[in-house]
Amino acid sequence: MKPFALLVPLLILTMLACSLSFPFENGDEVRLPSPTGEGDRAEGAPASVPSDIPTVTVSYPIAPLNLLPHNTTPPYRRGNSLNPTQADVTYCTMNGVELKMDLYYPPSGADSSLPVTVYVHGGGWSSGDKRDGAGALEIPVLQQASFLVAAVNYRLAPQYLFPTMIEDVKCAIRSLRAHADEYNLDPNRIGAWGGSAGGHLVALLGTSDESAGFDVGEYLEYSSRLQAVVDMFGPADFAVPFAGGYKKAANVFRGFDIALASPVTYVTADDPPFLILHGDLDRLVPLDQSQRLLAALQTAGVPAELVVVKNAGHGFKPMNGQISPTRREIMQKVVQFFDEILK
Repeated sequence: MKPFALLVPLLILTMLACSLSFPFENGDEVRLPSPTGEGDRAEGAPASVPSDIPTVTVSYPIAPLNLLPHNTTPPYRRGNSLNPTQADVTYCTMNGVELKMDLYYPPSGADSSLPVTVYVHGGGWSSGDKRDGAGALEIPVLQQASFLVAAVNYRLAPQYLFPTMIEDVKCAIRSLRAHADEYNLDPNRIGAWGGSAGGHLVALLGTSDESAGFDVGEYLEYSSRLQAVVDMFGPADFAVPFAGGYKKAANVFRGFDIALASPVTYVTADDPPFLILHGDLDRLVPLDQSQRLLAALQTAGVPAELVVVKNAGHGFKPMNGQISPTRREIMQKVVQFFDEILK
């Protein structure tokens, strides 16, 4: 066979491999300018992890809960397959914009006020919806586990710049407390989870208090603090440049001190327990972002755990074979965490 004939199939295979690389969900890519003026690393370059930042890996398998649906793959995870008990409820009105949430009540009902888990979707702060995203799989699972689930939308870039997004989700927490009797929820048992940009927002919810200045709008007599946080591969320290491909991210934070958008900035000893999950092969939001958050929480004495998902890219996408823990085990871990903290 001539050398040229061997080259053609090789080129075809190379093109296919490139076309299958890194199809990030909801365009949730991040590229922020370095606050130090240094150039960003080349896209896809691994982040350097300081030697003093610990990595914690959890042993699996974990105890089965028998709460998970048999079909945990699309289209189950898509928004049109989710059936909220109450859809598009206005939780706050900010500058004339009605902000919506969906409520998912446990199928068995409850004799007493319910613990609440709040879902904050990702999408690079500029896209996404409350019925979709990397964490949407957990919605029906937590609903079946006797939690009231509130999935919230928030105003998006580029029409709205940061800190609009955190102001909205903080208003959602205050609104839930203000309507505790109406929604039959326990205002002292509220947790939140989200992935990527949603992970950033729930981490910021968990670490920042009223002094951060993000509590604006309605229901200011109520607290926006949480009792538990699950952060899935969210950015945590914007002072550290990291690779990505989302070119609009600089506009999301335009005019805002990015250090003040970082959850690590606000960590204090009174923060709620954190469960952090991150893929070891995530080249969009590198693992060291979650490691830095873990280190800050542990230094402050906050209960925190980091689950490093092996063979997983952004959104827990399998990169070199099956991820470990599996997506099903991740769901079980999330349910167990909220169950231990909020019940």
